[in-house]
Amino acid sequence: MPEPLRLLQVGAGGMGQAWLRTISENPDVVLAGLVDLDVDAARAAADEHGYCDVPVAASIDELADSADAVIDVTVPAAHPKVSVDALLRGLPVLCEKPLAETVRECLAMVAASEVSGKLLMVSQSRRYFRAGSAFGRQMAELGAVGSLSCEFFKAPHFSGFRERMAEPLLVDMAIHQFDLARKLIGSEPVSVYCESYNPDWSWFDGNAAASAIFRFADGTRFSFTGSWCAPGLETSWNGRWRASAAGGTATWDGDNAPVAELASGEALPAVLADDPEQIAGSLVEFVDAVRASTVPQSEVHSNVVSVAMVEAAVRSAALGTPVHVADVITDAYAEALATVEDATLHAALEAWPNVLKVVGLG
Repeated sequence: MPEPLRLLQVGAGGMGQAWLRTISENPDVVLAGLVDLDVDAARAAADEHGYCDVPVAASIDELADSADAVIDVTVPAAHPKVSVDALLRGLPVLCEKPLAETVRECLAMVAASEVSGKLLMVSQSRRYFRAGSAFGRQMAELGAVGSLSCEFFKAPHFSGFRERMAEPLLVDMAIHQFDLARKLIGSEPVSVYCESYNPDWSWFDGNAAASAIFRFADGTRFSFTGSWCAPGLETSWNGRWRASAAGGTATWDGDNAPVAELASGEALPAVLADDPEQIAGSLVEFVDAVRASTVPQSEVHSNVVSVAMVEAAVRSAALGTPVHVADVITDAYAEALATVEDATLHAALEAWPNVLKVVGLG
């Protein structure tokens, strides 16, 4: 048996503590250190989860030599610096979603992965629900998909930064559903028309509700409608899904086994595999990819497209017109070339013959 992968976790907040629990339950990894700007908080989190002997620090530099890989569980604004620093130190990284706040920053992170030759993977945890994977298998059996829809209605009172964001639903939440739609459809998004708004009773400063329709390269339409200020009869955190295909229809309530019916009226059973779920699934795939040098789901190049879906939806809502995902990525590439100061990363960006091909849209 190979030695456990030594992980350096960066971030000891609420999500960081969820990762500490997940690491403790996986025999293929061991926590080598915990980093947080608040060292006292890091020490308290480590101790609480049984890591009393694990060192804590305020920076990666202090503990990097003891690790084989990094888990980046910092706030989204810190992802570019933390993940790039780790990559350039020769450490593969599993980064919490979203990869970054902008596509421009994502592209610099792609360059860092290429320069270092190390894996950068994003933890898109909604890809690792057994029922969601079963829903995807049903869709594949039903043939060509004409439309896929997701309804998302919750009423969380977060307080903090989410309630002050300009587009909290789209930027902080919808990437889960947008990214999952890419996996379920098996094609790539071309364009989006989106409207976002804030109901009168909303406790958010920005737009807590939105509706978007994406056109995919294979002709499928994906529609998303949701709200973060929708009390009563709330959906699952995964949303409520429906796929209409040539051979029938499949539905998933986001929590339980999906239901599908063939055009003949015959039921299509759901087959749920016994796979690890949510961030535990992300961690298993990351460890396997690091050990076998394989390309996992949500590897950085591909994940840029999911972030671009969000940015395109936000741009469409602001402009009131459809927006092409490729235009968002192309504009972000120009911005990256104009703003990335690190000479090595800038040279890597300049060397790309076509940014769309780099992220898989060429």
